[in-house]
Amino acid sequence: MTDHYFSADPSVPFTREDFTCEVWGKELALTSGSGVYSRGHLDHGTAILFRETEPPAQGQVLDLGCGYGVIGLAIARSVPLANVTAVDVNERAVLLANENARALGLEGRFVACTPDAVPTTYRFDEIWSNPPIRIGKEALHELLLTWLPRLAPGGRAVMVVGKHLGADSLQRWLGDQGFPTRRLASAKGFRVLETRRTE
Repeated sequence: MTDHYFSADPSVPFTREDFTCEVWGKELALTSGSGVYSRGHLDHGTAILFRETEPPAQGQVLDLGCGYGVIGLAIARSVPLANVTAVDVNERAVLLANENARALGLEGRFVACTPDAVPTTYRFDEIWSNPPIRIGKEALHELLLTWLPRLAPGGRAVMVVGKHLGADSLQRWLGDQGFPTRRLASAKGFRVLETRRTE
């Protein structure tokens, strides 16, 4: 059976691969690895997310489906008043994200963990994500309905989703669930969506 990056414990041999990218005018030196999404490069969707947005001003931020941590680490690096919690079911991803935080000197404001380690009472001002669309629609909906209610009132989620992977139908579905969602940008086959918690 082939392992996927969303496996809890990938069985493929673990090899690390370093690369560097620039996000919001700051350079990030990162270590990725086998069995973790987008090994050795910044994936196109996340690159578009960064290009089409500005970082949050401050607050408690969740990096949902963090992989080796690039989104949350970019926020922590760019926003001194942000504290980032990063979650992923892939334990190898969590390991790499925390290693990257230490290497960047951000471990005081960034922590990666598996989802069950986050107290259910914890609330976030913002959620940022390149969500794992390929886990399937039902699992994706369950994931979003687990975490979006953890936004503080007035909080928002910023997500990048491929148009061919159902970004427009996801936008409508989120609205139907009581989370008004608008398109912030559209570029190279991707949508950048902003979802609000209005309560």
